[in-house]
Amino acid sequence: MVRLDLGNVVLRRMKEEDVEAVKALIKEGCEGTENRLILHLLTRPLALLMLATLSSVLRFLVHSFIVALLIPVFLCIVYLKLTIPRSTGILGSSRPYWDYLGSCYRAGSEPDLPNPHAGKGKLLINQDKAKRRKKAREQERGKTKEEKVDEDDLKERARVAGEVWVADCEDEVLGCVARDGWSREGVCRVCRLVVQSWYRREGLGRLLVQSLEAKARQSGIARVYAHVPFPSKVGEAFFRKLGYRLQGETAGVQDEEEEEDDYEEPEKGWLGFPVTKVFVKDL
Repeated sequence: MVRLDLGNVVLRRMKEEDVEAVKALIKEGCEGTENRLILHLLTRPLALLMLATLSSVLRFLVHSFIVALLIPVFLCIVYLKLTIPRSTGILGSSRPYWDYLGSCYRAGSEPDLPNPHAGKGKLLINQDKAKRRKKAREQERGKTKEEKVDEDDLKERARVAGEVWVADCEDEVLGCVARDGWSREGVCRVCRLVVQSWYRREGLGRLLVQSLEAKARQSGIARVYAHVPFPSKVGEAFFRKLGYRLQGETAGVQDEEEEEDDYEEPEKGWLGFPVTKVFVKDL
């Protein structure tokens, strides 16, 4: 087990050398999410009706009822497996793919997020395991060739790309939170929050979100939207504990008319079914 003291965590912008570690972290965080989304989409009434219709048609072409039933389901699963990863990379973002290189542009000049726990304790961790992880990351970086990108093109990409903030401790990325580049005046969108499995339930996810909220509040942001994968009960409970409410829940909200005007569209998947729930918090 790992005991994490949040005082030793640095909340900084993702740099280019962090990209592979962040991708691996997001892939780890998406384990199970993809399968749950596929199950959710396939069990919608319209999807079940379509599958039943295709099975009935195939029944006239094949002699086995079971084969006629399984073929449409198998083809739909293959299709969803190929298309869903476009969204689950950074689920809830305004673009199908996340521009990691654009998000890293001039990240070193960005000040760190405030950490109220800074300097209050020590991190107790398996040092051998940390060294092995660091060595593996260095070997991976050595194999990767740096891409040469036009400076003007990179500036334009950075303008529309989102921000990825990582929780760093002793050169190890423990977690990350992504803020989408899409925005309306006074609004920001949190579209991916991932913490390493070793460091969950230690308050790191809460620290990432609350620190990002503090930065958003300082820049004049009045409302934060968080996109949570549809089947994620844990994610829903997490954001509710942080003071978020599901979009459409207007009980106790003072500006209900403003809520209707400032509607945030959830991420859509196969046949137009939503794959995220949108949570809202007024800062």
